[in-house]
Amino acid sequence: MAIATVNPATGETLKTFEALNAGEIEDRLVRAEQAFQEHRTTSFGYRAELMVKAAELLDGDQDGIARTMTTEMGKPLVQARAEAAKCARTMRWYAQHAEQLLADEHPDPADVRDSGARRAVVRYRPLGTVLAVMPWNFPLWQVVRFAAPALMAGNTGLLKHSSNVPQTALYIEELFRRAGYPDGCFQTLLIGSGAVEDVLRDPRIAAATLTGSEPAGRSVASIAGDEVKKTVLELGGSDPFIVLPSADLDKAARVAVTARVQNNGQSCIAAKRFIVHTDVHDAFAERFTERMAALTVGDPMDEGTDVGPLSTEQGRSDLEELVDDAVHQGATALCGARRPPDHRAGWFYEPTVLSGITPSMRIHHEEAFGPVATLYRVADVDEAVRVANDSPFGLGSNAWTRDPDEQELLARDLQAGGVFFNGMTASHPGMPFGGAKRSGYGRELSGHGIREFCNITTLWYGPEE
Repeated sequence: MAIATVNPATGETLKTFEALNAGEIEDRLVRAEQAFQEHRTTSFGYRAELMVKAAELLDGDQDGIARTMTTEMGKPLVQARAEAAKCARTMRWYAQHAEQLLADEHPDPADVRDSGARRAVVRYRPLGTVLAVMPWNFPLWQVVRFAAPALMAGNTGLLKHSSNVPQTALYIEELFRRAGYPDGCFQTLLIGSGAVEDVLRDPRIAAATLTGSEPAGRSVASIAGDEVKKTVLELGGSDPFIVLPSADLDKAARVAVTARVQNNGQSCIAAKRFIVHTDVHDAFAERFTERMAALTVGDPMDEGTDVGPLSTEQGRSDLEELVDDAVHQGATALCGARRPPDHRAGWFYEPTVLSGITPSMRIHHEEAFGPVATLYRVADVDEAVRVANDSPFGLGSNAWTRDPDEQELLARDLQAGGVFFNGMTASHPGMPFGGAKRSGYGRELSGHGIREFCNITTLWYGPEE
């Protein structure tokens, strides 16, 4: 893929970029290593000042960077502004909490004595330069939720962003520079995917984090494993949205629409498989389909647009193949399942609800990355769990029930990194985020996320002479 800004609403190539050559990559690696040797020795107070300054600058830039994101990958402008605001809040959260999250820990005095020590301390020390391989769908948020904790921990970062959001990638580097971070603390690498392996194998790279597709995750994990380097992976998702008889159906249907089509349906933690108890299936399906069909598809720069284009032409083709396969095998399209009939330019696809899904259909097992929902009818909570877990993915999950016993059963049995009851799956800096099965491993955000890229060091002090 060329490194270029291509407006998905029109298909027009607006700006292209040359990939860095070997010498330019080497220069950035040198600067990252030099910056780490300085940054790792700084105080939490100093790091917090820089992070808060970056948040303030981002607040001031909110409309401009939102328009850049919308231009590059097509999310509705209102949602792009919200993404920028969330990033600034997360920067402030880590500026406020990092010192406490990484405070020295003191083992039980009995264990210290038993080890023969006078005292012992567990200390969180930064690892070094972390390579971040990031996707286009939340082009600012995915980066900041790595960068904020990594920089606050004393690490430095190199960003290999998706090739269709180069202007957003360059903006992030410039944001941290404007905030006062030393040269080399956070840099963007405009490189193709073929250049990632050499960077990852470089001894100056201490670890890597990737958010993206399963094939990309397998590749990075394999290379990092060969080099014995730490990785955190957040990969695909096909999140279940379970609705049981005690649910508030109106609220569940309303949230279900947002959960499916937010970011034009291109979110790993979007609800994708709607698993509904037979007693309330028809009532939910009617409410849900009516709301999906009523969404406004159009120019993402228009404040009234609910669903913009998919980010790439290939992405729309992939989605169409999944829908066509399901319909060919007997699924029923309750709405959508087509491109908008006005033949507009750009890579648009109508919000879609498919019922009658069976395991023989590709969409049952593969991730539908766009505004397409699949609807299942189940007899009871046990069958709901079986259908929910019948997926190679295990990122997030939604469950709508006011029955405490059902909530406990779902909390115990759903194979996912998060279970959200009676509300939409979302990420928050104070809560760990990540998945199970082929959705990846490791955690981002909260204390768990900031500690992922730390050297958890035991300091042992022998008895005094």
